[in-house]
Amino acid sequence: MPAMPSEVILGVDTHADTHTAAVLNAIGELVAVIEVPATAGGYRRLLSWAASHGDVQRAGVEGTGAYGAGLARHLIEAGVCVLEVNRPNRQQRRRHGKSDTADAIAAARAVLAGVADATPKDSTGLVEAVRVLHLTRRSAVKAKTQAGNQIKDLVITAPEAVRNELRSLTTIQRVRKAASWRPGTIDGPAAATRHAIRTLARRWIALHEEIKTTEAQLWPLLRELAPSLLAETGVGLDVAAKLIVAAGQNPERMRSEASFAALCGTSPVDASSGKHQRHRLNRGGNRHANNALHTVVLHRSRRCPETRAYIDRRRAENKTDREIWRCLKRSLARRFHHLLIQDLAGTLT
Repeated sequence: MPAMPSEVILGVDTHADTHTAAVLNAIGELVAVIEVPATAGGYRRLLSWAASHGDVQRAGVEGTGAYGAGLARHLIEAGVCVLEVNRPNRQQRRRHGKSDTADAIAAARAVLAGVADATPKDSTGLVEAVRVLHLTRRSAVKAKTQAGNQIKDLVITAPEAVRNELRSLTTIQRVRKAASWRPGTIDGPAAATRHAIRTLARRWIALHEEIKTTEAQLWPLLRELAPSLLAETGVGLDVAAKLIVAAGQNPERMRSEASFAALCGTSPVDASSGKHQRHRLNRGGNRHANNALHTVVLHRSRRCPETRAYIDRRRAENKTDREIWRCLKRSLARRFHHLLIQDLAGTLT
């Protein structure tokens, strides 16, 4: 009978234009190295090259959410188990040097040693659509806020005639008034200021319309993906989108609600010393998801009687506001994890 091909481990160091891959055998010996372009043809060439050296069942890929996203999708479609690999630490790089080949070998060895065990996000479903649309909305909101602030600053320093015309108005009123101006020829500071404010006002209006259009595209996706989450107090479009993107299309990669709390940066970190026993906020994790939980806590601390009673009780126990916020965000992470698993599992079945 012909011998079965032995398993080999694939490790890939990804970049914008090229990917460097290394294949190791079952005992960690280097078999071969290749560099391919970061294109569909390059992905096919890489996989067939790796398969020529043995049975490829596992692959460690750096940057599966960035430069390695396309390769990760191609490998998963081919039935390869793809694992997310963090870049080698600085101590290891000081000992072994830094090169694309060294990083690819380190990625394969991380898989072989069991150090790399994180499943990358699935970027082929509706959650990826939510991510790209929410990214567009977030940048538009930022630019709109910047334009509004610049209008406000220009009004403060504008010539007196322009300043008196706009100083008592709100941002929306200023935008509507300035957008209809016809400043004419720029022959001095007053005309230049009116022209600048009109340009910013029209930009603000265009961004406002862009945000409304993007939100109209986002709402149906969010309602389909997470109806239970949207029904929660304090959860709106922005919060729901951040949490859904953090969870990903394959929420089963989060083994427990504690892993989701760690992902959101709300898992408690021991900060005890001597007789003083306490925990502090986790400053790691997905900061967008952490911000989403913080937004819900702020809303509930003002509108939810149950949350207000909890805060008062914990303050009576001499807990600081940061400690109380940590507990509330951890509790929300626990609840939202179950809702996301339930909603996303129902969507995918």
